[in-house]
Amino acid sequence: MKIHIYTPLSIHELGQRDNQEDAIAQWDNRLFVLCDGMGGHERGEVASQTVSQSMVAWFEENVNPDEPFTDDMLNAAIEYAYTELDKFDDESPKKMGTTLALLYIHAKGITAAHIGDSRILHVNYDGGQLVKYISRDHSLAFDLFQSGEITYDEIATFPQKNIVTRAMTPGLDNRMRPDIIHITDIKQDDWFILCSDGITENTDIFKFFATFRPKPKEADEDVCQKLIADTAGNHDNHTAWLIHIKEIIHEDGDEALENEELTARCNALNIIRQRPEEDDDVVIVEKAQKAKSLLQRIEEFVGSIMNKMRH
Repeated sequence: MKIHIYTPLSIHELGQRDNQEDAIAQWDNRLFVLCDGMGGHERGEVASQTVSQSMVAWFEENVNPDEPFTDDMLNAAIEYAYTELDKFDDESPKKMGTTLALLYIHAKGITAAHIGDSRILHVNYDGGQLVKYISRDHSLAFDLFQSGEITYDEIATFPQKNIVTRAMTPGLDNRMRPDIIHITDIKQDDWFILCSDGITENTDIFKFFATFRPKPKEADEDVCQKLIADTAGNHDNHTAWLIHIKEIIHEDGDEALENEELTARCNALNIIRQRPEEDDDVVIVEKAQKAKSLLQRIEEFVGSIMNKMRH
């Protein structure tokens, strides 16, 4: 499979913050990386820049685009990024950290991986929006949605929606691992979008990208400018990669390649489909019980984080 793309575009906006903790990088128009740092001024940006630049450096040194790409290679790249991140560990109780969203285009399709709540989307806007993949947030809010304690609509307004349950952090024995998915059902005019959570600060991600739908024959640069305009009022740093598929040339053996989007546990669409429609009476009866359970889980989660910081 040969995948040709239009010129990749990105936005990298400060928002209303005084420092930029998002970072982006790319290599050879094949590898795209986006990181959203955390840890405060001069710490989050160090984490995000270190990881994004380390990933590119590893690919430059170790990957031949004409040879097969494996998950072992991806995990080796991430391990290298952790090693580089460890160099900045000052053993502070409040550690720096970063999310990771990654896309790599190769002869067997596209490999996508993420840690945290920076999103990867696979969308086809040709003749009507069809969302094929949205990476599952590694966040407290999404965990509670998946367990049935809050609804999907409540995620956007959940008070602790910014608490992530996975991040790349230095100096830990048990390093967080990525969710990895292999995508082979790729068509002309598909879009792959990587974005930090600041992009959808004021709206649900489904509603946002439905509004964002490009018009027929609209230039990619105009689409990018539209995204900048739509997020101009956002408070948080907001960053995105926009990768538009120009052409797919199929080769012998492509028919045997597995597309994991329909079954992958890291596809948020599959989790949302599994959640039953909620009956209003059930919601009312269980409201107090859910509220108590939700509070307990928040307290337990925060307590576990504090305990890790002490050690």
